[in-house]
Amino acid sequence: MAKSNVGPACRFVMLCEQHHVLTPVREWRVCSTRRWAWDFAWPEHKVALEVNGGIWIRGKHSRGKGQVNDFEKWSMGALLGWRVLHTTPDRLETSQTLALVRTCLER
Repeated sequence: MAKSNVGPACRFVMLCEQHHVLTPVREWRVCSTRRWAWDFAWPEHKVALEVNGGIWIRGKHSRGKGQVNDFEKWSMGALLGWRVLHTTPDRLETSQTLALVRTCLER
């Protein structure tokens, strides 16, 4: 069987479309003064989904500097009125993540 060239981010967007969840914007800029971006965003609802990878292998986001940068980004998002959901790569394409997003968008 041939391996799909479609990555998890594209598959998540397609999953949202298939299940009638608003289509997210990928890499939405959090603010204009920093290079921060939400992995997925629903700007009209100020809802974001961050995919935190490498947590089991001491990846970028689980080391001190990466965590401090993430905390700053999430805090800025909160100040700007964003609700930020979190998941891991292995849970991105699950019904639980989709349900969490759907529930947040409906509130």
